Amino acid sequence: MRCDGTFCVLHAPWIPGRARDGGVTEHSLLDVLCQAHGVVGLSGDLPTQTFAVSRLLLAVLHGAIRGPKDIAEWEELWRAPALPTDAIEAYLAEHHERFDLLHPETPFLQTAELRTTKDETFALDRLIADVPNGVPFFATRRGELSLSYAEAARWLVHAQAFDPSGIKSGAVGDERVRNGKGYPIGVAWSGWLGGVLLEGKTLKETLLLNLLASDFGSTRDPEVDIPVWERPPLTVRDESGHVEQGREPTGPADLYTWPSRRIRLIAGGGRITRVIIANGNRLQPQHRVDLEPHTAWRRSPNQERQLKSMVPVYMPRAHDPDRAIWRGLESLLPAAVDRQTSGPADRIAPGVLDWLGHLCMQRALPRDFPVTIRAVGMIYGSQSSVVDDVVHDSLDLVVALARQDATGLVEMVKSCVRAADDAAFALGNLAGDLVAAAGGDGAGPRSRARERLYADLDGAFREWLTSVGADSDPVSSEIAWHRTADEVTRSAAADLMRTVSPAAWEGRIVRQQVLTAAHADNKFRRSLKKALPHAYATAPAVADPGAP
Repeated sequence: MRCDGTFCVLHAPWIPGRARDGGVTEHSLLDVLCQAHGVVGLSGDLPTQTFAVSRLLLAVLHGAIRGPKDIAEWEELWRAPALPTDAIEAYLAEHHERFDLLHPETPFLQTAELRTTKDETFALDRLIADVPNGVPFFATRRGELSLSYAEAARWLVHAQAFDPSGIKSGAVGDERVRNGKGYPIGVAWSGWLGGVLLEGKTLKETLLLNLLASDFGSTRDPEVDIPVWERPPLTVRDESGHVEQGREPTGPADLYTWPSRRIRLIAGGGRITRVIIANGNRLQPQHRVDLEPHTAWRRSPNQERQLKSMVPVYMPRAHDPDRAIWRGLESLLPAAVDRQTSGPADRIAPGVLDWLGHLCMQRALPRDFPVTIRAVGMIYGSQSSVVDDVVHDSLDLVVALARQDATGLVEMVKSCVRAADDAAFALGNLAGDLVAAAGGDGAGPRSRARERLYADLDGAFREWLTSVGADSDPVSSEIAWHRTADEVTRSAAADLMRTVSPAAWEGRIVRQQVLTAAHADNKFRRSLKKALPHAYATAPAVADPGAP
């Protein structure tokens, strides 16, 4: 197998991988898959870039093995020392012409014929996601920005996954173009998602943990659900040929490489110097629950009304950039999703978490097998036409918590998250009351105190969660968390009391009642005891066996 072009992503290094010693080395696409058992994980310029490249590798795996068809086939892959190299090499050899970054007819993830009426090309800031918005990613480079082929390949994959909405270049031959412009069709597919990726101890484990079997959930046809390089080369038109409505996706492998944009990289002097980005395949997020496994979902009554839908409409549940992942666990763990006694669920857990729980229940993975949940998402602004921020967080837990029947443990974890919320609410009220007792406005201090406590509790909760195993006693685990949270919260409260204004001790009339620092402190203590009752429960007396 060989590529004749200038930069073949199958053989040229461009995917950064983390080694066991902490170093980062660039690998080719073929090498990173064949050596996945020795690579700790992927790296990248942004977390969203790593997410997009991971999904690209998953699409290759799905295509190479045409499966896995069931859990038995998945277990064979899991037990093997490496990924199926022969199958991967044969598959990529069959499609090698589609992996040449500068191929004159079928460039990798691009459209060779893409051009504008005036034959314009554009600076690479259209390709690179500036985070935060308006701050150039490569600010230290002088002159007009250019990229190495390896850098350009990574940003190309990222753009197809996360490119913002907004007006794009008007491609010659695209019937959707009006007045020379490509009007907005929405963000690229992964931009809709509150991305959730499972991680293991190696890249091999990570890829297999996210490689759902064809017969899991809604049956996937591996002969129909194929990535972009198995389809006809991209033209400037939407693949469906429709002006307003694009073709329907066929499954995860299709979505992992969904061509949201038509892109052509312009090379010069051995580097990529310019780019054209136009609209690609339109794709709306409604009704994709059975196809997209890397996000949680929320039911949208508003969408149901707008679409006059007789069936529930689910939308991807985006990540809240101001909320740590552990505070939203009820949206991620299958056993935590509220299922009403009648009617559809309000929330649906990510498919990969359902799959993880299924692997545990089928004993393909031990109950105490540790995994990392990595949350990744893009935050857009100004009608989704610019990138405002990237969400990136992770959480370690054991696979038993992903089981559908792990109700007891998961309810305990949910209760502990609520206890943290109640403790933060109590501390926030203390901060607000202390300022109000001195005659000030307590709204700002109340909010800052809550956020400070969440920051203080963050590491403690993550450490506590790793102690919750398949055989943990829910009551003992909950007591342990209440005591930890109580200690952290009382420490934060002591800091507030030490810096209280002398005027607060004299007090003010607030809501027709006298409010002093002492009143505020007493109210806080009552609230904290209610929020964390196990921290204040008296242990039962133990009889002395030597007593008469």
